[in-house]
Amino acid sequence: MILAAGYGTRLGELTARRPKPMMPLCGAPLVRWTALWLRSQGLRELVINLHHLGEQIEDELGDGRALGLAIAYTRESEAIAGTGGGLRDARALLDAGDGRPIVAVNGKIMLDLELAPVVALHERRGAEATMVLRPDPDAARWGALEVDEDGGLIGFLGARHPGRAPAQPQMFTGVHVLQPAFLDRVPPTGEQCIVRTAYAAAFAADGADGGARLAGHVHHGYWWEHSTPERYLQGMRNVLDGRAALAHAELDPRGLTPRGVDPRAEVDAGAVIREPVHIGPGARVEAGAEVGPYAQIDGGAVVRGGARVRDAIVWSGAVVDGDVIGRIEPGDAAG
Repeated sequence: MILAAGYGTRLGELTARRPKPMMPLCGAPLVRWTALWLRSQGLRELVINLHHLGEQIEDELGDGRALGLAIAYTRESEAIAGTGGGLRDARALLDAGDGRPIVAVNGKIMLDLELAPVVALHERRGAEATMVLRPDPDAARWGALEVDEDGGLIGFLGARHPGRAPAQPQMFTGVHVLQPAFLDRVPPTGEQCIVRTAYAAAFAADGADGGARLAGHVHHGYWWEHSTPERYLQGMRNVLDGRAALAHAELDPRGLTPRGVDPRAEVDAGAVIREPVHIGPGARVEAGAEVGPYAQIDGGAVVRGGARVRDAIVWSGAVVDGDVIGRIEPGDAAG
């Protein structure tokens, strides 16, 4: 399941135009990159929950067949259900009835995780839920978690199982593997956070009887979340620097070019292009324009002669005739 129903309020006016998972990043919206990554990991059936401007997500991915996927949607029409409520309300679509686990991922992230070792740890430990974690020097700000050498979750948001020595603080990446029955721990109605409800209850029970309900897999590769304009811009820089592994781009039938100038772009010979850049299919850069370094020009955007775009993202539909430096130029509402 891709959790995609949030409002994205920290992105300000940008999410008045698009839901957060539809933020374009070097050739595709975040939700498309996530769907392609899940397909690269062997998953073929996805569920996506929708709320704020959710029709844009459905228009982007459809039923998934073009991507080699089968995608179903749930709609939180009246009120947002939260990370726990979204999974809870989609259980009928997620639970195959044969005990197979569910993979859940937050729709605002990009990462290069291999899922097979996470599922192997989950199954070896017989866990109810396995969180994908990562080291972070500021883990306490995100909510510090600790695991032992065998992958058992021993520390949770400041609490620790009795008799266990402290371990390196980790942060939750927003990716986890769950048994369907774990969702019984989410309260049955209303907006619910899965960490503050199901995980908190399971951790308390784990410590009380010495069980092994929760596990944690530590990911040391690429991970980034895009929940503020500053982090969104840094995510673009990460892709253009080659830090973000996007091998799954080749799975997209549209032909994605995350870095460089797409051959379907129109770039005048009199324009100045300073790598690294992403200039998408159908983008137009006129003579006398200066683009880059660190510029994302989405397909359908126009950069007029004399304009400068640097350390910036220009969405489809935008027409740039001045300087766009260190910011996002959104253009039209949906692009």
